Amino acid sequence: MNLSLEYKIREPKIKLDENPLLLLLHGYGSNEDDLFSFATELPDEYYIVSARAPYNMQYGAYAWYAINFDADQNKFSDHDQAKVSRNLIAGFIDELIQTYPINTEKVTLIGFSQGSILSYAVALSYPEKVQKVVAMSGYLNLEIVTEDYLKNNFHTLKIFASHGTVDQVIPVEWARKTPAIVENLGINITYKEYPIGHGVAPQNFYDFKNWILENE
Repeated sequence: MNLSLEYKIREPKIKLDENPLLLLLHGYGSNEDDLFSFATELPDEYYIVSARAPYNMQYGAYAWYAINFDADQNKFSDHDQAKVSRNLIAGFIDELIQTYPINTEKVTLIGFSQGSILSYAVALSYPEKVQKVVAMSGYLNLEIVTEDYLKNNFHTLKIFASHGTVDQVIPVEWARKTPAIVENLGINITYKEYPIGHGVAPQNFYDFKNWILENE
């Protein structure tokens, strides 16, 4: 199927009338194969879709938005590109629901790094499309959320957030600010840290998988 984003899919091994969806969003400079390696370990009743970010960085590397450096090596995120990607992902969820028999009330985003930042942005902007978020090694950037997000109803949204305590790419301090912000919005969040850098520890995978199962 030609949808607005390239993707890989694992269809559910247990077919229901409508199956839940896990949508995987990779990090900066990666591709849809990265998180798809989790697919065999994830629950059998889910559609598992791993999306490719829209901006091609060459040699099989893609980004949800550009990160630019100035002369002093300060990093700047391209928020306009990030907002385009936010809306692309939201539209892609709709396309998947039109294409496959997906339960619209059981959509989970699983993001790593830049994909995690986008997962937060999509969920806070369009909480009617997403019920659960697994946000690994990212943080909440309110500059790429829709301007009127405070009007949204977040009562069905749940978040599992995790970070490495020695992350050299996205400082753990950035991630630590997120729980208080989302709790103030009335969103249920579980936050965990692991003694690793910018990656997914086996314990992290085990914890978020259990969290998904416990919150079905």
